[in-house]
Amino acid sequence: MANWEGINEFVAVAETQSFTQAAKRLALSTAQVSRQIARLENRLSTKLLNRTTRVVALTDSGDTFYRHCKPILEELSAAEKVVTDLQAKPTGKLKMTAPVTYGERIIAPIINDISAAYPELQIQLHLTNQVVDLIHDGYDLAIRLGELEDSSYIARRLSSRAWHLAASPTYLDKHGTPHSLSELPQHQCILGTSDNWKFRRHGKSEIVKVRARLRCNSGVALIDAALKHLGIVQLPDYYIAPYLASGELIELLPQQQIADEGIWALYPPTRHLSPKVRMVIDRLVSAM
Repeated sequence: MANWEGINEFVAVAETQSFTQAAKRLALSTAQVSRQIARLENRLSTKLLNRTTRVVALTDSGDTFYRHCKPILEELSAAEKVVTDLQAKPTGKLKMTAPVTYGERIIAPIINDISAAYPELQIQLHLTNQVVDLIHDGYDLAIRLGELEDSSYIARRLSSRAWHLAASPTYLDKHGTPHSLSELPQHQCILGTSDNWKFRRHGKSEIVKVRARLRCNSGVALIDAALKHLGIVQLPDYYIAPYLASGELIELLPQQQIADEGIWALYPPTRHLSPKVRMVIDRLVSAM
C-alpha cells in the first residue's frame, strides 16, 4: 500500500525551495516539515534535497521523485474536488446558447424545468443560429447540431436527429412521387440556404443538386410551404415528425436519407467541470 507520509511536505519544499515557506503553505511548523522529509528520505534510502544555509535544492533523485509525485497530488486534489462538487447545490449564473428552433422546441422547455427545480441558479439561454465563441463571449455551455467543426471544446452527445424528405399528398398526386434520387432535380423543391440535399446510397454519402421553387432560411416557413403543397422539403425530425405522423406530409426515399446526426453539449476545456454545468448536461441527457 502506498505511503503518503511526507509527500505533501516534500512537494511544497521542492516548489518553494524553502522549509519555512513550505511550512506556511501547509500551515505546519518548520520543524514538522523537516521531520517528515527526513522520514521520507530514510524510507526511500536516498537523499532528496540538498540543504544549505541559503538555499534548498533537489538532488537528481529528488527531481525524479518530484516529477512523479506532483501529478499524483494534482489528481488526488481533482478527485476530492469532484466528490465535493457532487454534493454542491448548483447556484449562480449559467450562460448557454442553442439554435433557434431546436432551442425553442426542445431545449427551452427542459431549461425551464431545471430553473423551476433550482431557484438559486440563474440561467441565461441565448437562441441563435450563429456559431458563437464560447470563451470570448463568456458562455458556459452550447448546444450544437450535426457534425462538429471545432475540436477545441469538450463535447458530450445528448441525442441525435434524423432527416426526412417529404411532400404533401396533394403535391404528390399532382406531380408524381419520386422513386429515386435522380428524379429529384425534376421536382419542385423547397430549399433553405443550400442548393444541395444530402443522401446516402449504397452506404456512401451522395449530394443531389435540386431546383428551388421557394427558398427561405426558416424551417418553420419551409414546413408551411410544404403543407401548402408547394413542393418537396428536407428537414430534421423536430420540424417534420408531427406532420408525418398526422399524414399531412408523406415521407419519400426513407432508405436513402443520411445517417442520424449527433446533438451535442459543448463546453470550454476545463479540468473541473462546475456542478451547475454538469447538472444541466445530465438533465438534458435524461430528458432527451
